[in-house]
Amino acid sequence: MLLVLVLAFLLLPVVEIYVIIQVGQEIGAAPTIALLVAETLLGGWIVRREGRRAWRVLQETFGRGVMPDRELADAALVMIGGVLLLTPGFVTDVLGLAFVLPFTRPLVRRGLVRFAERRVRRMEARAAAYPPGIGGIGGLGDLRGGPFGPSRDGGREAGPEPSGPVVRGEVVHDEPADSAEGGGSPSRT
Repeated sequence: MLLVLVLAFLLLPVVEIYVIIQVGQEIGAAPTIALLVAETLLGGWIVRREGRRAWRVLQETFGRGVMPDRELADAALVMIGGVLLLTPGFVTDVLGLAFVLPFTRPLVRRGLVRFAERRVRRMEARAAAYPPGIGGIGGLGDLRGGPFGPSRDGGREAGPEPSGPVVRGEVVHDEPADSAEGGGSPSRT
């Protein structure tokens, strides 16, 4: 996955420049620049409109007390699409419009959901192949006490350090010898 992202970041500018040059040779330099500026302005307007709409729907869903799965995905897609639309170039504008427009966004969302489901299944299969206690890819080993085995504190859960003096001792539950004398159980701090 990392390799795909690196390749995309390296190849996308090359593809964008190639497409801009090809369009410039067909329609001329001034119209190409005007078209790029117009696409950026139109993209900014669409992102602002769809971003407000996605935010309103997200707030309404939160107001109903429902988990906003689709709405949250739409808001993220609008944000990603906005970044793509504001990036100069024709290829990123087409991708950005697919992420932002209300009639293409569900298609992109479904594709991303399928991609995420496949990744989760692959990760689950990898984790099942190496159950806890076994090292290797996906295997966590025995993590009690940290990655290097049990610690001196007997595998105590990590948490905030105690403040003030620490008094080590043993808890003893005293039962009063005579309930009439003691008037109840003693209180210790």
